[in-house]
Amino acid sequence: MTPLTPAEAEALILEHMPRFPSQEEPLAGCLARVLAEDVLADRDQPPFDRATMDGIAIAYRDWEAGTRGFHIVGTQGAGAPALSAGPAQCVEVMTGAMLPAGTDTVIPVERVERSSGTATVAASAAVKRRQFVHDRASDRPAGSVVLTAGTKIGAPEMAVLASVGRATAAVAALPRVAVISTGDELVDVGEPLAPYQIRSTNDRALEAALTRNRAAVVTRARLPDDEATLAGAIARLHDRSDALILSGGVSMGRFDLVPGVLKSLGARLVFHGVRQRPGRPMWFGVSAAAKPIFALPGNPVSTLVCATRFILPALRTALGERPRAPELAALSTPSECSPELTYFMPVKLSSSAAGVLLAEPRATNTSGDFVSLAGTDGFVELPPRRDAHPAGTVARLYRW
Repeated sequence: MTPLTPAEAEALILEHMPRFPSQEEPLAGCLARVLAEDVLADRDQPPFDRATMDGIAIAYRDWEAGTRGFHIVGTQGAGAPALSAGPAQCVEVMTGAMLPAGTDTVIPVERVERSSGTATVAASAAVKRRQFVHDRASDRPAGSVVLTAGTKIGAPEMAVLASVGRATAAVAALPRVAVISTGDELVDVGEPLAPYQIRSTNDRALEAALTRNRAAVVTRARLPDDEATLAGAIARLHDRSDALILSGGVSMGRFDLVPGVLKSLGARLVFHGVRQRPGRPMWFGVSAAAKPIFALPGNPVSTLVCATRFILPALRTALGERPRAPELAALSTPSECSPELTYFMPVKLSSSAAGVLLAEPRATNTSGDFVSLAGTDGFVELPPRRDAHPAGTVARLYRW
């Protein structure tokens, strides 16, 4: 099978991703989740004409008639029913208060002098009709859409949900994803470590990436390089999960058992190999139950790059999240290249005085040098090229 370009691989992955169902969640459980319904305003936003400054509320017709001293008939605070004012009268209002009946304009307190129950407006004050008034329904009328399905819920969206009285919302259910690290050399944190062994890091990195992005509920597992053990454990994890992510054992070596084991379990290969560096041996397929299976190279940089470039976007699509606009950055210094392969270069971000997003290349020693990724912000995708990519080259950015 001829290796694909990253774009071709991504298209095939998205073609085979399921659409995860939705579930009703309390507001506290909706943060960073994907909204699965349109949300409507339950009343006008704002629900009443609202003062946006501390001051006095007057009728603009009185101002036009030449009135500059207004008799104060009361004080209107936020959260209280509206008072009313007659001709040449005013009401002291606080920011956020309902606009008193009979008034349509607010004059800031800084432009008013109060004495013996009269508010006198400074001669230098400039007054316009309906100034410092937030008009009823000027943000959204009742019944209009305030949030659309596919929106990822952050702080502003939480405020909107609360404002329309939603104690719960329908969001995409987080898939159960089994993250499986394979290899006899792997030892978990806290366990005794022989000189020929290494600590397992890929499962932790993958779990962190999925959890941070609220893309899945993760189960981690470590499996040895043994066909029978792999087959039995993968089958059990498959039955309890909505998707599988494996790292290690997908290349051409004697102990690269994963593709054969997956085939024996009835998985259908979609592709094996992508023209990219790092992560060329990446494998993707679907189980007999149509569950997606990602098998990534075991080198830590390859694993994290492939997860960020392919798995996170695929899960976002399956969750129903609206597509994100590509983020672009310019190389701050020249970057090495790969003549035949798309090259994923780790970068540290900054910005120029002109506001241009800059990506400083931070090449790793090898695809096993995950320590060099610490402190980077993500990577840029550089097309095949025989000469170095010069400073100023604009490339697609993927954040960790």
